[in-house]
This record gives sequence, C-alpha cells and structure tokens, in this order.
Amino acid sequence: MRDLTAVKDALKNHQIELPSWAFGNSGTRFKVFGQPGVPRTPYEKASDAAQVHAYTGVAPSMAVHIPWDKVDDYEALAVHAKNNGIRIGTVNSNVFQDDDYKLGSVCNPDPRVRRKALAHLLDCVDIMDATGSRDLKLWFADGTNYPGQDDISARQDRLAEALAAVYGRLGPGQRMLLEYKLFEPSFYTTDVPDWGTSLLHCQALGPRAMVVVDTGHHAPGVNIEFIVALLLKAGRLGGFDFNSRFYADDDLMVGAADPFQLFRITHEVVKAGALAPAAGVAYMLDQCHNIEPKIPAQIRSVMNVQEATAKALLVDTGALGEAQRAGDVLGANAVLMDAYNTDVRPLLAGLREELGLAPDPVSAYLASGYGEKIISERTGGSPAGWGA
Repeated sequence: MRDLTAVKDALKNHQIELPSWAFGNSGTRFKVFGQPGVPRTPYEKASDAAQVHAYTGVAPSMAVHIPWDKVDDYEALAVHAKNNGIRIGTVNSNVFQDDDYKLGSVCNPDPRVRRKALAHLLDCVDIMDATGSRDLKLWFADGTNYPGQDDISARQDRLAEALAAVYGRLGPGQRMLLEYKLFEPSFYTTDVPDWGTSLLHCQALGPRAMVVVDTGHHAPGVNIEFIVALLLKAGRLGGFDFNSRFYADDDLMVGAADPFQLFRITHEVVKAGALAPAAGVAYMLDQCHNIEPKIPAQIRSVMNVQEATAKALLVDTGALGEAQRAGDVLGANAVLMDAYNTDVRPLLAGLREELGLAPDPVSAYLASGYGEKIISERTGGSPAGWGA
C-alpha cells in the first residue's frame, strides 16, 4: 500500500501545461462553431489559462503557437502571463499553414521553401529567448501522397539538415522536442511517422533533442505505454501531448476515449520516477474544444490527468513485483486493476483543500462569474481560432 502523504506530495509537484489554442474557436474541416467570450489576443488567452491554474493549482504554464500567438513584444507577453500567475511555456512552430508548404516545409524539394521554413524555426528560438521558454516543439506536416512523388531518403536528409541547424541555435538550457504522427495530411509517406524515426533524428543531434508522444498520433491498437517505457529507459522522452482519439487524430479531451490507457501510460511514468518537473518530461494538453466551453473543458482535462496519475501512484509496487516474479499473471493484473478502480476523487478534493483551493474546480470556476464577464467584455475584434 502506498503512503498517501507521498502520493499527495507527488501530485502537488506534478505540473500540466495548457495549450493556448485550446481557448480559441476550433472545429473540423466542415465547420468551426464560434463561442462567445473567446479570446482575441494571446494576452487574453493567457488570462484564461490563468483561470485554469487558479482553480487546479497544477497548470502554471501556457504553450504558445507561432504565428497563431504572434505579438510585437514577447517579453511583454511573458510579463503579462507572470502577472496573472502563470508563465509562457513551450513554443510551438507552424510550418504547415502556408501555400508554400504544399509539398512540405523543411523536406520540400525547393531550396527556397526550405530556407523559409528554417527561418521560421530559428525565429521561434528567438521567441524562446524572449519568453524564457525551455522547449521548442516541432511537428511537421511534411510527407507525400503518391509513390514516386519525391525521394524518401532525400527528404530525410533535408529534415536532418534543418534539425541540425535549429539544434545548433538552441541556447543554454533549451531543448528541441520532435513530435511524430502516423499520417495526415499526407497519405503515402509521412516524414516523421513514428517514435523510431523521431528517436533516430534526436540521437543524431544530441542530448537536448527529445521525442514527444502525442497520444492521438498512433494507429488503432498501438501500445503507447510500451513506447513510453522504452523512451524513458533511453532518456529520450521529452514530453506528452495529451488528448484522446476515437478514430484518427481527434484531439478530444484527454481520458475521453480510453481512460484506462491514460492510467497505463502514467503508471509507466510513475514507475520510472519521471513525474516530477525535475525529471524533464513535459506534460502538456494538446486538444481542441469544438462544442464544449473552453475554460471548463481545460479544467476538466487537467483533472482527468490528475485522476489517472493519482491512480498510478496508488499501485502497490511491492505486491505487483512479487506477483510478477512469481509468474502470477492474474495476481499481477489484479494489483493494477485495484489501483485503477480506486475512486481517487475524494483524495484529490482533499488535496486541493490543503492547497487552499476549492475541492471541485469546475463548480468553483462556474460560480466565479468569469465566464459571464469575458462574454460581456470581449466584444469587437476577431476571436482567436485556427490560423489566428
């Protein structure tokens, strides 16, 4: 049986980063449904993100996406975030929403397009310098749709060249996180389709190049916790993009599709001692809220990660190890299931009260009147959304 004091201490130190784009309007390729009170600027996004942290106590940073979150003065944005009780976290690049990138960005056969994409990535490092951000996250939509469209090997060489240039630009204490995705928008080849491809590039670059695991970027049935365990053993798991997928990359709320999978992933993290911020694994949400209200959905998402983590911390590791060594298949599985089936909501409610927070973050936020306030105040301008 785990020491509840140690469990609470671990949960207090666990930090979950919020994505700025989750607070804007989003949807599918068919329709984006606008909502009232949506932020119009990165400053308003930071104010909304601060609300999530205020009621959960474990979401002290907001990732930005460039150019969606482009501002004239990034130091001023960092100061605004700090004044609201949070900080600017991961800087995400965007080399997939420009007409020039139809055939790829850093892997494009056209040297001019590759230079343009690389310049943007280097600009993102400049933004990291201004905001004090540690991590640069790279995801490339690069790939091909048809056999023979381009040289697969040559595209990998172009990718490696660009990554090396960005890696060489990183400042002290900064890291590069390389994300992978099975498919989409390309359907024949994807230039970074899996964790192995990402890992090979990271290993070639150096110790500050790490792999990002997006829980929605795998084929159906893939054992994501196996990938997590191996990357942790290799010291190359830089972070997570938490979300849920039912079919393809749905980017739905974390824990919505398969909460047991989320528990299994957090179990591997806890087992490896990689939960605390000092371990260097960044825990970030990467999801959109197309039909649900933005801020309550982010609060709920943070709570979902907390619940899975709390259950993982409750695993009786002594009993589990004993059953595994004895070859007790059912006994070992029962130890995991006992932890997973534990109702940890009272534990987390008590923990929040110890931190001076309301036991039910969603109810507390809804009662605060902040949602009504931003609806009445945010009139005029253009609501933030995909591409803005």
